[in-house]
Amino acid sequence: MDLGIKGKVAMVAAGSKGLGRAAALALAAEGCAVSVCGRSADSLAAVKAELEALGVSALAVVADVTKAEDLVRWHEATEAALGPVQILITNTGGPKAAIFADLSDGDWAAGVDSTLMNVVRMSRLVLPGMRVRQWGRIVHITSLVAKQPYPLLTISSTLRAGLSGLTRTLAMETAKDGITVNALLPGHVMTDRQLHLAEVKSKAEGITVEQHFSRQAAAIPTGRIGQPEEVGAVIAFLCSGQASYLTGQSVLVDGGLVQGTF
Repeated sequence: MDLGIKGKVAMVAAGSKGLGRAAALALAAEGCAVSVCGRSADSLAAVKAELEALGVSALAVVADVTKAEDLVRWHEATEAALGPVQILITNTGGPKAAIFADLSDGDWAAGVDSTLMNVVRMSRLVLPGMRVRQWGRIVHITSLVAKQPYPLLTISSTLRAGLSGLTRTLAMETAKDGITVNALLPGHVMTDRQLHLAEVKSKAEGITVEQHFSRQAAAIPTGRIGQPEEVGAVIAFLCSGQASYLTGQSVLVDGGLVQGTF
């Protein structure tokens, strides 16, 4: 299926690894010019080569998504090199994993800055141009804990739910301008973050990481952990011309794990 986004310019935050990389590659496969940022120059160089191998223009900028000035610099570099941004994929590292009793004010403040405010800042940067062109796609990569909270992920559960609220309100505000805003809620997908959480959880439960993943997979209706490429494919669709009537939604990609009706 041709998703109708060939030639569009996309920014993918934290795009050198994991879900960000998967999103960047999925968009490049559809013919988008892609700009990625990340903290590791080596990882960025590798993904830039992968993107260019798909026949598209690519830019890789060393930037920390928790720093407002880095986001401005990345946005300016992208528009200078590739043109006006039409697609934004916000992607952030998860905040500290801990139960409520073990979290300090500093942990909460760091979580807000690294999980919520950077999404606000990125959206603020691209929306004026999208409004001028009367077309845009914003997809926030969040987590299934927005719908099914988990005690060990207290900060993430709280802030991801907040991002769902931001997604809905921003979608209502921008729909008249031809812009869609959606959230992508991945379940258990094999990334560095998933491995880190597995190590934390297995230690807390007194089991091995392998035992943890076995239990985790058994609890998922599909019977397995997801792959980043499966999430990337859904993100590409949310950015497509065919998805123009889909906005304000929190879309689960979790193998059927979350059992709630809504």
